[in-house]
Amino acid sequence: MSVHKFVLIITALCLITSADAQLKWKNVDKDFNVVNGIHVYYCNDSLDGKPFRAFYIKADLKDKQLQFTSDTSYKRRLTPREFYEKNKRPVVVVNCTFFSFETNQNLNVVMKDGKLLSYNVHTVAGRGKDTLTYRHPLASAIGISGKRKADIAWVFTDSTMKKPYAVQWPIDYSKDSSPAINFNELLSKSKDVTRPDGSRAQNLFQKWKMQTAVGGGPVLVQNGEIKITNNEELKFAGKAIEDKHPRTAMGYTKNDELIILVAEGRNAGVADGVTLKQEAQILIDLGCYEALNLDGGGSSCLLVNGKETIKPSDKTGQRPIPAVFIIKRK
Repeated sequence: MSVHKFVLIITALCLITSADAQLKWKNVDKDFNVVNGIHVYYCNDSLDGKPFRAFYIKADLKDKQLQFTSDTSYKRRLTPREFYEKNKRPVVVVNCTFFSFETNQNLNVVMKDGKLLSYNVHTVAGRGKDTLTYRHPLASAIGISGKRKADIAWVFTDSTMKKPYAVQWPIDYSKDSSPAINFNELLSKSKDVTRPDGSRAQNLFQKWKMQTAVGGGPVLVQNGEIKITNNEELKFAGKAIEDKHPRTAMGYTKNDELIILVAEGRNAGVADGVTLKQEAQILIDLGCYEALNLDGGGSSCLLVNGKETIKPSDKTGQRPIPAVFIIKRK
C-alpha cells in the first residue's frame, strides 16, 4: 500500500470517528406542539461513556412572529411554571441568572424592552488573609437587539446608568481594597488598548444597546471555538470547572439562530450532567458562534408550551428562581 493511500484511509477513519463522537439529536416538535420558527431536539446518547440526557431549542431570530423577552420577580422567586402562567403561557420559558438564596435577588443583568431590571454584581469579597481585599470581575450576558441580532459580551451595569456598557472580549478582573468598583477609573484604563487580534482600540467599553438580555457565565464559546472565561469572571473555584452538573446554556449561530440547551444531571443511571468543557463542545457541534453558561444545578429547567423537558434535579421539582428568558409567539 502506498503512503498516499494509507494517509487517505487514516483521514477517512478519523472523520468517521469524529462524526460518531457527536451526539445524535432527534426532532421532537410534535411532542411539544411547536410549529414554525422554533424547533425542539432531544438526545439520550451516552456522552464519553456516561449516561446523558438533554434538549435544545433552535429559534429563528429573524422570525418577526417570535418575541424574545424576559421577566423577573421582585424580592421573591417563582417557579418556571409560575412564570409561564404569569406571562400568559409563552412558547418557551427557561431559567437564566444566578441569584442569592438569602435575598432572592438576581446576581446578573436582566433587560426587558430596552430597560435594565437587574444588575451585575461586580464585587467578590476576599477570604482568609484577603478579607480586606475585593475582586471586581465583569460578568457575561447574552443580548438581542432591536434588529434581532444576538451578542454575547462582558457587561458593566450600575443603577445610575440607563444602559449597560460592554466589552467584546474578556478582561482580567481588578483587585483592590474598595467594596465598590470605580467605573470612571475602569474607563480610563480601557482607553487605547490592544485587542486580542493585535489591533488597537480607542475605547474598550461601548454602550450595549440591547432590547432583551440575561446574564450568567462563564462564556463558553467565542468565534466558534471553546474559550471558557471562568478565571476572568470568577464563576467557579478550583476544579469545579470539571464537575458534572445539570446545565443551562444559550448561544447563537452565524445564521441568526438562537440555541437554548438544557442538560439533565444528578439523575443516577439516566443523566450524569456535563462539565463546562463538554457543554461548550456540544454548543459548537450545534453550530454556535458564541455561547455562555447560565445558572445550572437545581435551577436548570426548560418549559416548551408549559411542558417540562429535562427532569429538574431538586427533589421538590422546579426550583423557584427570580428571572427567566422567554420566547412568545405574537
